[in-house]
Amino acid sequence: MDYTIIVLIVTIAVMYFLTIRPENKRKKKAQEMRDSLKKGDVVTSIGGIVGRIVSVGKDTIVIETSDDRVRMELTKWAVSSVGVQNSEQPEEKKEDKKSDKKEIGDGEEK
Repeated sequence: MDYTIIVLIVTIAVMYFLTIRPENKRKKKAQEMRDSLKKGDVVTSIGGIVGRIVSVGKDTIVIETSDDRVRMELTKWAVSSVGVQNSEQPEEKKEDKKSDKKEIGDGEEK
């Protein structure tokens, strides 16, 4: 009888440390990220919309999605990440890659 109680307690402890605790940490980190949103941040929504924050409210943000000044209002919980995404690169990096390709292709054979 003592053995089954110990196995039950160990099973519950393992479930807590492998599933519940990491999920709570992830939720807390996401909430902190959403609470720290500020004007000028580049964000990506859970639907994949990328834009720069124009204004921040209590539960919502307004983002500008392009140079055409298209604005959208999103709830804060719809923000999945903050910062420039991998597919977006600043202009400096794009120019550097172009110049690197030219240098490689400019070699002459003798």
